[in-house]
Order: sequence, then structure tokens, then C-alpha cells
Amino acid sequence: MLDHLSITTADLDRAQRFYDAVLSALGYPRVYRSERGIGYGERGAAGGYISVFRSENVVADNRHWAFRAPSRAAVRAFYEAALAQGGRDDGPPGLRPEYNPTYYAAFVLDPDGNRIEAVCREPGE
Repeated sequence: MLDHLSITTADLDRAQRFYDAVLSALGYPRVYRSERGIGYGERGAAGGYISVFRSENVVADNRHWAFRAPSRAAVRAFYEAALAQGGRDDGPPGLRPEYNPTYYAAFVLDPDGNRIEAVCREPGE
């Protein structure tokens, strides 16, 4: 459904360390870097494209970005990488049967306060 999304940050170098770690855990490589932004994934591809760009007006709000994970192990790797890079827990890895019986996800706040999630909908490991 989505073609791409953009996440703002006050500190691009810090964001790069964070998003390199969490998105590589999900199989999304960094493909672009400039003085203003970073890109992950493939523009125009079915999996979508994620950009992180520097902004003077970063306001953490109720935005929520959920990234598809290829496995439950990848969800756990995403969560561990996020915490290791300065992210904060907003819901540890686990089943969320209130969403769907196989919905396995983890939620974190990035260093700028953006709420991000990794989700795997596959049953079992």
C-alpha cells in the first residue's frame, strides 16, 4: 500500500547508527546518504522505501511506523538493536493476539521519540 515514508530526526549521524542497526535486522539495507538524509530499501519496489532526514522541527507525536519482519527472530533482533542504539522500550517482542492470533511484534521509541514497530505475521518460528 505504501510507496515510501519519511521519518525526521534532529541528529542525522545518531539516526544513521540507530536505523542502520534496526533496519538491517529486518533486511532493509541503507542505499543512500547525503548531508540531509538517509535512504533504506529500494525506491519504487514492492517493499517500499524509507527515508530519514534532518529537520529543525522534530516533534515526536502519535505517528507510528510498522516495518514488516521476515521472522520472529528478526523482530527480536530489531528490538535488541534498537535498545543497543539508544531506543526505548515501548512493548517487548511477543504475540499480540488482540490484533491477530499470529501477530508477533516489538515496539520501540527511536532516539527522537518516533514510535516504530517490527511485525511478523507468520505462525510460529
